[in-house]
Amino acid sequence: MTPNPIVTLSFFRFSGPGARMWAFAMMGLARGAIARVPDIGFWKLCGSGTGEGFTPLPNTSVYAILASWPDEATARARTGTSAPFARYRQRAAEDWTVFLNTTSARGAWSGRSPFHANPGPQRGPLAALTRATVKPRVALRFWRRVPDISRMIGADRNVAFKIGIGEVPLLHQITFSIWPDAGAMAGFARTNGPHAAAIRAVRDGNWFSEELYARFAILGDSGTWGGVSPLAKLDVPS
Repeated sequence: MTPNPIVTLSFFRFSGPGARMWAFAMMGLARGAIARVPDIGFWKLCGSGTGEGFTPLPNTSVYAILASWPDEATARARTGTSAPFARYRQRAAEDWTVFLNTTSARGAWSGRSPFHANPGPQRGPLAALTRATVKPRVALRFWRRVPDISRMIGADRNVAFKIGIGEVPLLHQITFSIWPDAGAMAGFARTNGPHAAAIRAVRDGNWFSEELYARFAILGDSGTWGGVSPLAKLDVPS
C-alpha cells in the first residue's frame, strides 16, 4: 500500500494485573489481527516507559498503536469499530486516539518511509514524532541523558501532551509531543540545555543507526487521557 497522509496514534491505559498481562501478550499476539484490518497501511505496536514514558523502564499499563490510513473518515471508522481496536478498548480503563495529517517527514522507520507528507502552511497546534534506533554500544550513554530531557519537557507549559513509546526496550525510542504552534516547539528544541546537548552528542557520536522525524497537523481526537482530551486547551475540534 502507498504511504498514506492520515496517521493515528491510539493510546490505551490498563489497570489490574489481568488486563496488563493481556496487553503485554498482545504485543505479539495482536500483530496478525492488526495487519488484517481493512485499509490499514503502515502500523506499529508499542509499549511505553515509566513516568511520562521517557525512561528505559517499561510501563506495563500503557500501550499504543500507530497506524496510517487513506483518509480521515476511514481512520475514524477503523480505529472506532475494527476488531483489534475494539478489543483493546474493551479491556482498557481509558483510551485516546489522535488523528494527524503529515506535513513533513524525513528519515526511515524499519527501512521504510512510512509517512506521506501533505505540505502546506503550518499554523496553529501541531504534533511532532521522532523515532530512532539506538546503536547497542551507546545505549547506556543515550539513556543517561534522557531523565534530564524528560524533566525539561515536563516543565515546559507549552506542551499539551508528551509521551515516550517504543517497539523494543532500550534500542528503539519514539517520542511524541503536541504543541500550540511551531514557534513553541522550536523554542524548546533550540534552547541550550539537556535537549540541545543530547542532540549534539547524537550527531557527534553517530549514536543512531536509523532516524525519522515527522510533523503533523492535528485533525482531532476521540476518547480521553487522564479524564480529559489533551487537545482541550488547544482549540482543536474532536
